[in-house]
Amino acid sequence: KDAVALYLACGLDPQKATIFLQTDVLEHAQLGFIMSCMTYMGELNRMTQFKDKQAKGETNLTAGLYTYPTLMSADILMYDADYVPVGDDQKQHVELARDLAERFNNRYSPTFTVPEPLVAKVGARIMSLTEPTKKMSKSDETNKGCIYLLDEIPVARKKIMGAVTDMIAKVQYDKVNQPGISNLLEIMSSLSGEPIEDICARFEGKGYGEFKKAVADVVCAELEKIQTRYKEVLASGQIEAVLEDGANKARRIASRKLNKVQRKLGIEIRKR
Repeated sequence: KDAVALYLACGLDPQKATIFLQTDVLEHAQLGFIMSCMTYMGELNRMTQFKDKQAKGETNLTAGLYTYPTLMSADILMYDADYVPVGDDQKQHVELARDLAERFNNRYSPTFTVPEPLVAKVGARIMSLTEPTKKMSKSDETNKGCIYLLDEIPVARKKIMGAVTDMIAKVQYDKVNQPGISNLLEIMSSLSGEPIEDICARFEGKGYGEFKKAVADVVCAELEKIQTRYKEVLASGQIEAVLEDGANKARRIASRKLNKVQRKLGIEIRKR
């Protein structure tokens, strides 16, 4: 419910966007299995999420984690997406979806749209506030490097003000030598729409404390808007209706696509 409410609070319009629970559309699991049968193990071995956990020595890795990218490909290909908006670290998953679409189309005739990743020019990969060489992650053990949309405003402000910077003492975009400042610049630019070079010019000769306060103001203003709308969405009771309408619409599309795929594979005999 929190996730759906936040989608709506962040501006997704259910009249334009189809919002539903994946588990309400069973065709996803079926197409996900079909995609797993078309995916080579070498492709899954290269998936970053699995590789990272394996490299950390985690022992209880599941088959679900290993094959999840094939289900994600099914999620994308089911609806003939032309573009998939992703962060920089998710491009790999879209590339797999592209490979699977082309592979299926070549073997069985054109069936799927081959999607393109849509990556923002600024903010494609937001980094941790405490370790700016690593991406911002919900698994941050200290809970200081990640800002949650439902963080209390003083907490979010404190996280920004405590963000790791450097000793150069100049507000400029240099991801190699100043990853912390560069990350704050990307956050501010992404939320405000102000170009990074303009922000740098505005804070030329000014200290990091003043710059951080400005970043915190922008972040907190955005969080306040989202959280106000979030509370309104929860109070309205519209979530169930949005999910039901979304699932009904998605089922109609997914059913047609899955039937088409299965007929081409030879495992669908009667038309539905």
